[in-house]
Amino acid sequence: MSTRDAVRLADQTTFGPTEALVTSIKAKGATAWVTEQFALKTSRYTSGKGAGEYHQYVDRPDFCTPAMEPNCFRDYISTDPLMWDFYRNAVSQPDQLRQRVTFAFQQMFPLNNAEVLGTYGFRNYYNAMLDGAFGNYRDMLKKITLSPLMGDFLNNANNDKGAPNENFARELLQLFSIGTCELNLDGSLKGGKCMPTYNNETVRAYAYALTGWTYPAGGAHPNGCWPSGANCRYYNGDMVPIEKYHDTQARSLLSNVKLVAGHKAPAALESVLDSVMAHPNVAPFIGRQLIQHLVSSNPSPAYVTRVATAFNNGKYASFGSGVRGDLTATVAAVLLDAEARGDSVPAQGGKLREPVLMFTGVLRGLNGTTDGEPFNWYWGGNLQQRVFNAPSIFSDYPPDYPVAGTGGLVGPAFGIHNANTALARMNYLLYLIDWGGSGADASIPGATGTKVNLASFTDSATDAGALVDRISMVALGRLLPSTPRASVVKAVERWTQATDGNNWKTSRVKRAAYLVYASPDYQIQR
Repeated sequence: MSTRDAVRLADQTTFGPTEALVTSIKAKGATAWVTEQFALKTSRYTSGKGAGEYHQYVDRPDFCTPAMEPNCFRDYISTDPLMWDFYRNAVSQPDQLRQRVTFAFQQMFPLNNAEVLGTYGFRNYYNAMLDGAFGNYRDMLKKITLSPLMGDFLNNANNDKGAPNENFARELLQLFSIGTCELNLDGSLKGGKCMPTYNNETVRAYAYALTGWTYPAGGAHPNGCWPSGANCRYYNGDMVPIEKYHDTQARSLLSNVKLVAGHKAPAALESVLDSVMAHPNVAPFIGRQLIQHLVSSNPSPAYVTRVATAFNNGKYASFGSGVRGDLTATVAAVLLDAEARGDSVPAQGGKLREPVLMFTGVLRGLNGTTDGEPFNWYWGGNLQQRVFNAPSIFSDYPPDYPVAGTGGLVGPAFGIHNANTALARMNYLLYLIDWGGSGADASIPGATGTKVNLASFTDSATDAGALVDRISMVALGRLLPSTPRASVVKAVERWTQATDGNNWKTSRVKRAAYLVYASPDYQIQR
């Protein structure tokens, strides 16, 4: 396996290549390395305080008391502690593929801390995603549907048959399963134009079918629970049925699935899941998004077809159970496809490296460590991608965001890329490489600060060309093109012992690292 292909695989399956990782992938080969990754399960969300107390207090009007400040909201209510875990795991834990696939699903099923509160609930939600990343998509949909956080976020918790809220039902169809237009297996529009997959009556039928679910038992509130007979807001466990609020009339769903009169809420949920999983759109709709998150923004129709076929068959080579919706088979098909592997990338291949993957990729490539603290309001805010705080259910950016001047290509991450965020990328590199990163915040448990370690690269600094090539190989899997390489080498050669004293080698490493990671060759993942 070439270094180029090994770095491509690392970009697609991890939060950034390292020299040791590239060596390991080359020695094992793509199939063996991916197989090994499917078996790993080490990363978890554990930070934050409380195990449900935030939704169990009854003796005071506000949960946070003066004695619990100044970090009560952060530690018990916000997603900040989960964000620390996310970046610590992404930079340091070995189960990289599980985390990358989970990150894709986190973007496909986003929540935010502006609409729902409770650190423990987010911890449960994202740990469930880690658990289900290589399971079956039907099980993932069921878990999302029964999540009390999602029920709260999209108004399906305590949804009453008398006036059902349609929010979750619509997003289940539009964003979580089949999309809005009829698709061919290759992801193209049937008949060359958008033929709607559903109408308002369909959404209404799904909203009725999904009524009658309330929070799991265990919550309490000073004002009691509402509506009568339902449970108070609480996020430990799945939602539970409350039949008096469930609509029992006969309903027609997609894929010729029927709800008979007199059915109960659990049976209706199974029928809802059956109907969307049987729909021909689900395989290309979900498969194409996984390709976009992991490999390329503009996969060829043939690539989408092969991934969608693996989803439908539940099998790809030796991967998968043979059950429709098998995610191990689907992910293997995404990563081991001919369009994803090898040194040659299709002309339309690749994708803009989104901010999160730049944050982690530079840290990993330059032997860095992080406690996650800088990536919320500061760097996450500056580059418009704050993990666990997407601005809406449509996530940080749309999967079909058009890239101007490309003749119809899309670039999802370009939806948050502009002059300001482009400059912020460069400032992030300065922060890590020239400004020394940031130190530990004593208020954060297990804080380490966020820094890179350039010491191992100084061995190559005597020869500027060798240094630039070494960093290029770990960042890109190839050398910079000859013209920019010559310019970078010339810039690095400026530092000598005569001009910079005993620090000249470190100064060379800093310049080489900055210029390689700032280059368009790195910013565009190919």
